[in-house]
Amino acid sequence: MVYKFRIVSDEVDNFRREIEIDADSTFLALRNAICDSVGYDKNQMSSFFICDDGWEKDVEITLEDMGSDSSEDVYLMEDSIISDFVEDEGQRLLYVFDYMTDRCFFMELKETEPGKSLLDPLCTVARGKAPAQVMAIDEYEEKSAKATDISAADIDEDFYGSTDYSPDEFDVEGFDEMTME
Repeated sequence: MVYKFRIVSDEVDNFRREIEIDADSTFLALRNAICDSVGYDKNQMSSFFICDDGWEKDVEITLEDMGSDSSEDVYLMEDSIISDFVEDEGQRLLYVFDYMTDRCFFMELKETEPGKSLLDPLCTVARGKAPAQVMAIDEYEEKSAKATDISAADIDEDFYGSTDYSPDEFDVEGFDEMTME
C-alpha cells in the first residue's frame, strides 16, 4: 500500500510538500524523504509524533534513544514501520526537525493506495521554500515574543476588526491547498 502525506509549516505560508511512500517503509525512510525534499541536514536530531485530531502529541518515534524514562516504550525510526502506527486517512503527525526550539512540520495522511507499492519514497509536490532547519534560541525567543506581544493599548473596540462584511475581503482561491482539511 502507498501512503500520501501532506506536509505544511506554520512558519511559511506557501510551503507544502507531498510525499508518497510505501506503507511498509520505516519512519527513517520517511524522514530521509522529507529532509531530501527540503534540503535539511540528516545528521540533526528529529522525531515524529503521532497526534490526535487536535494535534496533541501521543506516540513519539525518534531518531535515537535519548535514555528516556524506562517505563515508556521507545520507538526508533529505523525499526518502526509506518503502517504499524498510521492506518487511517486523516491521521495527523508532527515531524520535529529542530529539537532545541521544538519547530516542526504538520503532516497528515491524505490518501492510501491499496494494491500499489513503492521501492523508494517520492516527493510529488514541492511548493515554497522550507523554513531554516535550525534557528538560534535567542532568535526563536525574539520571534515568539513579537508574536505574543500585544499590549493593553492595542486592544480596543476595533481589536476584532470591522463588523461590516465584504465578500471581497475573503479570498478563497488557494485556501484549501494551504490548509490541512
